Amino acid sequence: MYNMTFEELSGDYSQERMDSVAKALEEVLTSALPQGCITVGVYEAAKSLNVDPDNVVLCILATDDEDVKDVALQIHFTLIQAFCCENDINILRVNNTRRLAEILGGGGKQSGGEPMDLHCVLVTSPHSTSWKDPALSKVNRFCRESRCMDQWVPIINLPER
Repeated sequence: MYNMTFEELSGDYSQERMDSVAKALEEVLTSALPQGCITVGVYEAAKSLNVDPDNVVLCILATDDEDVKDVALQIHFTLIQAFCCENDINILRVNNTRRLAEILGGGGKQSGGEPMDLHCVLVTSPHSTSWKDPALSKVNRFCRESRCMDQWVPIINLPER
């Protein structure tokens, strides 16, 4: 395994790597969505984590600038992060909920026109198969490598399209 130097983790290499992981995350979400392997919403995610944590392959916590001051949301995030760490579930923080809404379709609206709670998104594994997705492997590897550098919840910027 290649060990990265500090210089490689900063600067251009780091930006290229982040862009690559953001693209892989987008691929994971777009492939999981039609399979019904996406759970959206803080409360829905908590219920899913409680019922079947072994089926969750990735937890995405999403915020925008105004969410940083939402104490209740930050408490929910802390609890979800603790649960995911305890159950070996990879976690990513995404800082562009509008782009996340575009990726998940519907522009962030539910069928009744209500806004979706995109603050927490779980990706689950299809029950019928063992999901071997190269994009998911790339995201999971990034999460593992980040933990080795004491970044337990790495932040990804989803670029606008």
